[in-house]
Amino acid sequence: MKLGDQRASGNVEDRRGIGVVGGGLGVGGIVIAVIAYFLGFDPSAVLNVAEQVVPQRETRVATKGAPADEMGQFVSKVLGSTENVWGKVFQQSNTQYRPPTLVLYDGQVRSACGMGQSAMGPFYCSGDEKLYIDLAFFRDLQTRFGAPGDFAQAYVIAHEVGHHVQKISGTFQKMEAARGRASQAEQNQISVRMELQADCYAGVWGHHAGTMNQLESGDIAEALNAATAIGDDRLQKQTQGRVVPESFTHGSSEQRVRWFKRGMDSGHPKDCDTFSARSL
Repeated sequence: MKLGDQRASGNVEDRRGIGVVGGGLGVGGIVIAVIAYFLGFDPSAVLNVAEQVVPQRETRVATKGAPADEMGQFVSKVLGSTENVWGKVFQQSNTQYRPPTLVLYDGQVRSACGMGQSAMGPFYCSGDEKLYIDLAFFRDLQTRFGAPGDFAQAYVIAHEVGHHVQKISGTFQKMEAARGRASQAEQNQISVRMELQADCYAGVWGHHAGTMNQLESGDIAEALNAATAIGDDRLQKQTQGRVVPESFTHGSSEQRVRWFKRGMDSGHPKDCDTFSARSL
């Protein structure tokens, strides 16, 4: 990506190097949470139980603003790019975009949704409107999932920002209410539609990043590779040796690629309505 002239967002909390005192999930809890994710269950239940049983506190205050290190600057500039894009998109609808905060952390982190672990990967918490990323995930993206490249990393950030767009546009709340009345299979389908819409929103951002001349040759291929690598079918095959479509919570590799491309080609959020689509 070409982010040299991009404004770095100040909506960053750097909690790296800040210890968390008091329990935590431990190895067993992490394994349960990861298995829950891959099998289609909501891992937040595990995290919330850990938080309730053993309250957590951090050992010092986080620094706010764009970090000075190379990776800190990168994620801050990607976040700044998403703020520029979504600010303009919302303005076209005569509404104001409220940007999220990006939290950088090591190992484990406290959020309004409970304790998060790096083993869970990046996540968005609607309770505090923050996205949480342990930068070690970007190493995993390259080595474990075979998806290298800076735009692959930017896609991950843009996907989590997509969940924030869902939150402030009202979709998140409606779907959470629907999940409360649904069976497990129906909840999984709702989750898939939520995740694919976030992928499409990431594509919408990518479209506008391209018009701002922030993309380089090969960037789109990096994002498509990343979307393929973290599809439910691919992950289930790697972790349990078989694919169980009814347990999908994020969508297949093909679905994630297709919806990202849809947003990328269109650049319009209205084309990301996964909830009205008969076929995903």
